[in-house]
Amino acid sequence: MQATSNLSLIGIFLSVIIAFTLGLFDDAYDTKPIIKFLTQLLCGLILIATGNFIKIFSSDILNYTITLFWVIGIMNSINMLDNMDAITSIVSLLIFLLTLLNMYILGSFYDSNFLVIVGLVGALISFLFFNWHPSKMFMGDTGSQFLGMFLAVIGIKYFWNGTDFYSNAIHIKQFFMVLIAFPLPIIDTTTVFIKRISKGKSPFIGGKDHTTHHLAYLGLSCSQVALVFLGISIISNILVITIIFISAWKLIYTIVYSLYFVSLFAVLFKIALMNRTD
Repeated sequence: MQATSNLSLIGIFLSVIIAFTLGLFDDAYDTKPIIKFLTQLLCGLILIATGNFIKIFSSDILNYTITLFWVIGIMNSINMLDNMDAITSIVSLLIFLLTLLNMYILGSFYDSNFLVIVGLVGALISFLFFNWHPSKMFMGDTGSQFLGMFLAVIGIKYFWNGTDFYSNAIHIKQFFMVLIAFPLPIIDTTTVFIKRISKGKSPFIGGKDHTTHHLAYLGLSCSQVALVFLGISIISNILVITIIFISAWKLIYTIVYSLYFVSLFAVLFKIALMNRTD
């Protein structure tokens, strides 16, 4: 048991280090998309090899596949969100705070990861002070790749594979916990991919067509956009906590939480369609 735990920690540590190094090289040398993809894939494979993978299907192949998709997706999502002052900092900070609250509710605050996340929360709060518009300090790919990798791990351990207040691991609850805990990275990346692919553009080339940009095109300032994202993150966190305390999952819960995510997606996607960026 101890050996398995140590192997898991080694895998997390190694993948985070690789992600940090990828970001460092990307900031210095503007790494090609294929190199970034292969490195992110390597991070996912390391997690799988060390037992840190999503466990919701009876088939390991399916579990490994969705784990790779999740790791690469979140790393890119967090990286892509770093397009306006304070946005990535706020989104990451609120997910980490939610994780801490989740661990506390479930009595897991004695876990070594609890102290690591507390340290990250403290670092992000301090960084946010300088990253708020007008920013005096920028995260860059070094920070966003590091955070993306760590958030992917957090998502796997405490949301995809997490339990509720009653120590039950119900797959549909785990799915909605992930969906509601990570709505902004998921929605922003999906919106950008749909718009760029529909226009025949590469989704991996940067541009000013993110949800943050479209909110700014409506007339919101950088600080107001950040506050909107903060408000959405707080509401989402509250909803995730309610999921944790649901004892028996019913159809009505599926409808309610689906409506929240779909409504949020629809509003942000509609705003994106209202504003042309080409």
